[in-house]
Amino acid sequence: MLAGREVNISELCLSLEKSKEEIEEIIKQMNFEYEDKERGIEIVKAEDNFQLATRKKYYDYICKILDKRNKPKLSNAALETLSIIAYNPRISRAEIEAIRRSKC
Repeated sequence: MLAGREVNISELCLSLEKSKEEIEEIIKQMNFEYEDKERGIEIVKAEDNFQLATRKKYYDYICKILDKRNKPKLSNAALETLSIIAYNPRISRAEIEAIRRSKC
Protein backbone atom coordinates (compact mmCIF):
# COMPACT_ATOMS: atom_id res chain seq x y z
CA MET A 1 0.00 0.00 0.00
CA LEU A 2 1.34 3.39 -0.96
CA ALA A 3 0.41 6.66 0.70
CA GLY A 4 2.42 9.59 -0.48
CA ARG A 5 4.05 10.88 -3.60
CA GLU A 6 6.81 9.28 -5.59
CA VAL A 7 10.22 10.96 -5.50
CA ASN A 8 12.21 11.07 -8.72
CA ILE A 9 15.81 9.93 -8.52
CA SER A 10 16.96 13.27 -9.96
CA GLU A 11 15.31 15.03 -6.97
CA LEU A 12 17.22 12.74 -4.61
CA CYS A 13 20.49 13.31 -6.46
CA LEU A 14 20.04 17.05 -6.26
CA SER A 15 18.96 17.09 -2.60
CA LEU A 16 21.56 14.66 -1.33
CA GLU A 17 24.33 15.73 -3.73
CA LYS A 18 24.97 12.11 -4.72
CA SER A 19 25.11 10.28 -8.05
CA LYS A 20 22.31 8.07 -9.33
CA GLU A 21 24.40 4.99 -8.61
CA GLU A 22 25.08 6.13 -5.03
CA ILE A 23 21.38 6.81 -4.42
CA GLU A 24 20.39 3.38 -5.76
CA GLU A 25 23.00 1.73 -3.54
CA ILE A 26 21.79 3.65 -0.48
CA ILE A 27 18.18 2.63 -1.16
CA LYS A 28 19.23 -0.99 -1.74
CA GLN A 29 21.03 -0.95 1.63
CA MET A 30 18.04 0.67 3.37
CA ASN A 31 15.69 -1.99 1.99
CA PHE A 32 18.09 -4.71 3.14
CA GLU A 33 18.10 -3.23 6.66
CA TYR A 34 14.29 -2.88 6.66
CA GLU A 35 13.93 -6.55 5.69
CA ASP A 36 16.63 -7.73 8.12
CA LYS A 37 14.92 -6.01 11.06
CA GLU A 38 11.47 -7.13 9.89
CA ARG A 39 10.17 -3.61 9.51
CA GLY A 40 6.79 -3.02 7.93
CA ILE A 41 8.03 -0.72 5.19
CA GLU A 42 10.05 -0.93 2.02
CA ILE A 43 11.18 1.47 -0.68
CA VAL A 44 9.62 0.63 -4.02
CA LYS A 45 11.14 1.62 -7.36
CA ALA A 46 8.95 2.43 -10.35
CA GLU A 47 10.98 3.55 -13.37
CA ASP A 48 13.12 6.45 -12.05
CA ASN A 49 10.92 7.08 -9.01
CA PHE A 50 11.03 5.80 -5.45
CA GLN A 51 8.21 5.58 -2.96
CA LEU A 52 7.91 4.42 0.62
CA ALA A 53 5.38 1.58 0.87
CA THR A 54 3.96 -0.91 3.31
CA ARG A 55 5.53 -4.35 3.00
CA LYS A 56 3.07 -6.63 1.18
CA LYS A 57 2.66 -9.04 4.10
CA TYR A 58 1.28 -6.18 6.26
CA TYR A 59 -1.14 -4.85 3.66
CA ASP A 60 -4.28 -6.27 5.31
CA TYR A 61 -3.47 -4.62 8.64
CA ILE A 62 -2.64 -1.21 7.18
CA CYS A 63 -5.58 -1.25 4.80
CA LYS A 64 -7.97 -1.52 7.76
CA ILE A 65 -6.43 1.57 9.33
CA LEU A 66 -6.32 3.69 6.19
CA ASP A 67 -9.84 2.75 5.11
CA LYS A 68 -11.17 4.27 8.34
CA ARG A 69 -9.80 7.71 7.51
CA ASN A 70 -12.41 10.38 7.00
CA LYS A 71 -13.38 10.58 3.38
CA PRO A 72 -14.15 14.08 2.16
CA LYS A 73 -17.86 14.51 1.62
CA LEU A 74 -18.94 16.89 -1.10
CA SER A 75 -22.37 18.39 -1.42
CA ASN A 76 -24.34 18.03 -4.63
CA ALA A 77 -23.59 21.69 -5.41
CA ALA A 78 -19.84 21.11 -4.99
CA LEU A 79 -19.96 18.00 -7.20
CA GLU A 80 -21.91 19.92 -9.80
CA THR A 81 -19.37 22.77 -9.75
CA LEU A 82 -16.47 20.33 -10.04
CA SER A 83 -18.08 18.62 -13.03
CA ILE A 84 -18.54 22.01 -14.76
CA ILE A 85 -14.86 22.85 -14.12
CA ALA A 86 -13.76 19.41 -15.33
CA TYR A 87 -15.66 19.96 -18.56
CA ASN A 88 -14.29 23.50 -19.03
CA PRO A 89 -11.18 24.25 -16.88
CA ARG A 90 -10.94 27.86 -18.10
CA ILE A 91 -14.44 28.78 -16.96
CA SER A 92 -14.91 31.81 -14.71
CA ARG A 93 -16.82 31.90 -11.45
CA ALA A 94 -19.50 34.10 -13.03
CA GLU A 95 -19.99 31.60 -15.85
CA ILE A 96 -20.28 28.73 -13.35
CA GLU A 97 -22.91 30.63 -11.37
CA ALA A 98 -24.82 31.40 -14.59
CA ILE A 99 -24.84 27.70 -15.54
CA ARG A 100 -25.96 26.68 -12.06
CA ARG A 101 -28.74 29.33 -12.03
CA SER A 102 -30.04 28.20 -15.40
CA LYS A 103 -30.46 24.62 -14.12
CA CYS A 104 -32.82 25.61 -11.28
